Amino acid sequence: MADQKRPDKQINIELGEDVAEGIYSNLAIITHSNTEFVVDFVRMMPGVPKAKVKSRIVLTPQHAKRLMNALRENIAKYESVHGPIKEIKGPALPMNLGGPAAQA
Repeated sequence: MADQKRPDKQINIELGEDVAEGIYSNLAIITHSNTEFVVDFVRMMPGVPKAKVKSRIVLTPQHAKRLMNALRENIAKYESVHGPIKEIKGPALPMNLGGPAAQA
């Protein structure tokens, strides 16, 4: 019986309408501890003084590394079809994108 192959397990994933639409983000802030990585997806809009975190994903270090590798692989596939993604050189975006400066 040891020679028999185990059937491949398939994961059944449901994608609800509210999630399928997606959320636009133009900034990701990543923090970590010894047990988890936290990725905050932020939407910054010109003239709006306060950016909002639109989604937060918490990952184990192992899953964070798998995500990094999956992104690297998918970017390579994208660039093989569409050419290199141009990185914007210059100063980082100001955190207020032209709106009033925040005060503590």
